[in-house]
Amino acid sequence: MIKPSIGRVVWYYPRGTQQRDNPDEQPNAALVVYVHNDRLVNLAGFDANGRHSQATSVRLIQEGDDAGEYGPYAPFCSWMPFQLGQAKAAESVGKAA
Repeated sequence: MIKPSIGRVVWYYPRGTQQRDNPDEQPNAALVVYVHNDRLVNLAGFDANGRHSQATSVRLIQEGDDAGEYGPYAPFCSWMPFQLGQAKAAESVGKAA
């Protein structure tokens, strides 16, 4: 699990799993601006046209979580694949040491 912190970049799905499951739609870029806990954050985001938006109390889906648990339209955010890869690499280096 990656611990969220202020300033981290996440992918934001304002339309929930319906957006995530549509290959023609990309997630929005968002910054974590407040951390409630490991799975709940506030975001400042940008849509495909660069328009600013904000979202409060957004579920942060961690690896292995079910994004559709709260329904197909429930918004959520997730870590980018690069971040997941970096976390795994850091974990394996830590175990080797």
